[in-house]
Formats: sequence, structure tokens, C-alpha cells
Amino acid sequence: MKGYTVGMVAKLVATSKSIIRIYLTLTLFNTLAASMIWGINTLFLLNAGLSLTEAFLANAFFTVGMVIFQIPTGILADARGRRLSFLLGASTLSLATLIYYVMWLIHAPFIGWAVTSIGLGLGFTFFSGATDAWLVDSLHATGFKGQLDMVFSKAQIIGGAAMLVGATLGGVIAQFSNLGVPYILRAILLLVTFVIAAIYMKDLGFTPMKGKKYGHEVKRILSGSVKYGFKNSAVKWVMLAGIFSGGVGIYAFYALQPYLLKLYGDSTAYWIAGLTASIVAGAQIIGGFAVPFVRRVFKSRTGILLFGATISSVILLLVGILPSFYVVIALIVLWALIFACVTPVRQAYLNGLIPSQQRATVLSFDALLGSSGGVVSQPVLGRVADVWGYGASYIVSSVIQMGAVPFLFLAHRITIVSEKKNVTAP
Repeated sequence: MKGYTVGMVAKLVATSKSIIRIYLTLTLFNTLAASMIWGINTLFLLNAGLSLTEAFLANAFFTVGMVIFQIPTGILADARGRRLSFLLGASTLSLATLIYYVMWLIHAPFIGWAVTSIGLGLGFTFFSGATDAWLVDSLHATGFKGQLDMVFSKAQIIGGAAMLVGATLGGVIAQFSNLGVPYILRAILLLVTFVIAAIYMKDLGFTPMKGKKYGHEVKRILSGSVKYGFKNSAVKWVMLAGIFSGGVGIYAFYALQPYLLKLYGDSTAYWIAGLTASIVAGAQIIGGFAVPFVRRVFKSRTGILLFGATISSVILLLVGILPSFYVVIALIVLWALIFACVTPVRQAYLNGLIPSQQRATVLSFDALLGSSGGVVSQPVLGRVADVWGYGASYIVSSVIQMGAVPFLFLAHRITIVSEKKNVTAP
């Protein structure tokens, strides 16, 4: 679409409904592919010969990859196109997943898991800023008049349904075959996602660089990203809160797999690991439907974020001090519901404050901060679980999660001040 104006592209190509339909379709297939291993990944790593500490250290290298590549891939999306970034993400993840499978077959040394985990992190960074940026720019180009919260909540529902199917199927397939088969299916589904994106995804409302020096554009994009990201207090405090909540969320989910198997009393009941992920997915679907109600209860988005972080910390604490199989499942359902309600609101809040030309880079920087927290917290929490048990690791997770609360309070205070000055809060 190079050379066309936004108005011309909007007339030639799409309506807001078709853009949302494409976005939800990509969310469906992308989440279905990714979730095939979410219920069994920790068990897969342990089965490959890694210790619990090494398993979460491998996850930490995944987040290292996200830290390293978040900004470069965000700049690529802002400079060369969101569609290109998405396609690179699907192909990179498919290849890295197949390498994971081969390493499981040969019980590869830890260094192989570390390097490939970084590759997986690279794959996800191609998605992190570009996909939302593509959606928002395309909706603006087609005259969208609705609320972004509602679009993101629909994606939350679709993603939850895909995760419900993918995680359950992955656990059942692993139970009746082996832990490696879901990884092969994941790689195939990622290639299907690649084909769908290649056919239907177009860069609307955004013009990739043409006839400009790449280095100059990179400098311009980075400068704008700092201005509209870290120098914007309303955005900055929410992004800094992600340092504490990002890594904790990943650990809390993946540690559930061996923790629940231990509470259940059968270390080979892989279906429970898949069921656990499915329960979380179901909670996400319900949470997505609940977003409109939650928006009516709270006056501002930052109020929702602050409440969610506080209650999540309490829930993680209870998971640690109440080691009962059914109690932990109930608590995790509640934790997932809160996460599902908060995520679309957070997405809409940030997207509403970031200009188009810097959107992918700023969103990637936000993901980078969350990944940075995970680099430290995941191996630390894994070591705590190795030495003192899973319950202790969830108690420590609760403490780390509480670190997000002061930053979200500062963001909420900015919103309150803006409202008093009759400035429309995002």
C-alpha cells in the first residue's frame, strides 16, 4: 500500500469490521498454536533432563531474548511495517519450536535450551508491539468510532477460547502419545498463521519508510518513543509497574503445572496440567465478557489496574499458604479472571496515549520492561521452589507483585488530577 494516503487505503481496502475480523482470526490461530504447549511446557523441560531451577532458568533466557530484541523489532515494525514483523514472528517461532522438540529427543545440554529459548523470545518480540499497532492504525484509517477496550476484550475472549482448546488438547495428546507431539502441532499451526497473515494482513493507516536512511529513521523513532513513552508520566508509571508483574505472571502460570501434580499426588497425570491451563483460559473468556461491566464500575482505567494488581498479590499469597489442590485451583481461577479483565484495559490505556509512528516501539519498550523483571524473578522463584517448595515461591511472588502497586497508584493519581482539571482521561 505504499504511496496511498490513509483515505485512499480506507476506501480501497477495508472497513473497521473487516479489520477487527482479521485481528481476531490472527489472535485465534496464534493463541491456539502457542497454547498447545502451555499446559505441559515445564513438565516437558523436566522430562528432557533439566532440574526445576534449570527449567525456569530456560524460561529466563526466553525473557532475555525478549529484552534484547524488543526495541529492535519494535523499530523494525515502525520503520518497515507491522505485517512484515508479524510474518517474521510466526516463522521464527515455528522454527524455534521444532528445535525445542529435537533437543527434547536428544536430551540436549542446558546451553542448547538457553540459546533456543532466546530464539523463542525473539519470535514473540516480533508480535508484541506490531500486532496491536497494526490493529489501532488500521482502525483509525477506516474511521473506527468505537472503544478500543471492547475490541481488546473480544480478542481476550477469542484468545481464551483458543487457549481452552489448545491447552486441553495439548495435555490430552501428551497423555496418550508423548510430551513432544504438541510441539510438532504448534509448529504446524504457526505456519498456518503465517499463511493467513500473508494473505489478509495489510499495513493501513501507516506508511513504511521509503527513500529514507534507516539510521536516521531509527534515531527519529527512538527519540519519539522516549518522548511519548518514558517522558510521559501517565505511560511511564504503568510501564514500570510491568517490571514487577510481568515475570511473576509467567512464573505463577508455569509453576502451577508441577505444583498441582504434586498436590494431586500423581506426577504423570499430564491431563491435569492441560486442564489447569484450560481453567485459566475459561476464566479469561469470562473476564473478557466482564470488561464492559468493570469499565462501568470504575471511573478510570488506572483504577482498574491498581485494584487488579493489589488483589492479584493477595491471591498469590493465599496460593502459597493454602496448599490444597482444589483451593489452589479456585484461587487460580480468580487470579485469571482478574488478569483477563485488566489486560484489555491496560492495552487500551497505553494505545490511547501513544502516537501512531511510535506505537510499536513504545509498546515493545513496555514489553521489554516486563521481560526485564522476568529475567530476574523467574530463576529466583524457581530456586526458591527448589529449596523451600512451591508454596514459598508463591509467597515470594506475592511480595514481588506488590512492587507494582506504588507505580500504578502514581498513574492513578495523574488520572485523578487530569479529571479535576476537566481533561479527558484515557
